[in-house]
Amino acid sequence: MINSKAVQLSAEVVSNKKVGAYNHMVFEVGDMAASCRPGNFVAISVGGASSSLILRRAFAIYRASLRSDGVGLLELVIAPQGSGSKWLVAQEPGDRVDLIAPLGTSFGIPKEPINALLVGGGYGSAPLFSLAETLKARGCRVDMVLGASTAGKIYAPLEGKRSVNSLTITTDDGSAGIAGRVSDVLPDLIKEHSVDVIYSCGPMAMLEAITVISQKADVLHQCSVEESMACGIGVCMTCVLPVEGDDGIIRMTRSCVEGPVMDGNRVLWSRSREIPDGVWGK
Repeated sequence: MINSKAVQLSAEVVSNKKVGAYNHMVFEVGDMAASCRPGNFVAISVGGASSSLILRRAFAIYRASLRSDGVGLLELVIAPQGSGSKWLVAQEPGDRVDLIAPLGTSFGIPKEPINALLVGGGYGSAPLFSLAETLKARGCRVDMVLGASTAGKIYAPLEGKRSVNSLTITTDDGSAGIAGRVSDVLPDLIKEHSVDVIYSCGPMAMLEAITVISQKADVLHQCSVEESMACGIGVCMTCVLPVEGDDGIIRMTRSCVEGPVMDGNRVLWSRSREIPDGVWGK
């Protein structure tokens, strides 16, 4: 079912700043901020009242917090690529947008201190920063890997460095950090830091590659999947993935309701665009 704490509201844009290839936007959301957890997402109505853009756009929550005066704030990192996101980043402080949050599942937080490795790709790394803060507050060791095609698409590397015990950067073109992909550096980092669990968010191909590595290393892998979501509330079934349940049965699972945070080792990555044999009901 839809996240029981989700509410719909008209949120005022508090700030909108360009940060490299992305926009960092802050919205005033009142008490709802207290219900948001790392991994949750928000669905925003875009285009304005007269727009033909009828579907909401889903964005991972970067951070939710309470200001010193008690005002609840919601922060997003947005890559202005499609017509909906371009409309959103054109909004100015004082404008209002219609949003629903928090939606979806959140990352599981351990009760005892562990060694965690956070892996993010491009703007997909956004929810990992608040997760790092939460894990550090639990006494966990937190190491982070941020990857992108080029240096300009690494989001907030300085903030990442402040939030964790160690930060590794990879870029496909070698313009920052280590030349290559995040998957190239993971095996050594898992061994070096005795990693207990990997948390990841980014492109689906990256999540699949991380799953292969986590399975070989016998490490837990919680990932936030990036599937296209038309409704965001579990009705349209456009964001389904084949996922094996604890009972061994494969089901087409909704990313927006049963996800976006999933056990990476349970997802049938290579069959994500078709219904595989053995799915319940097929």
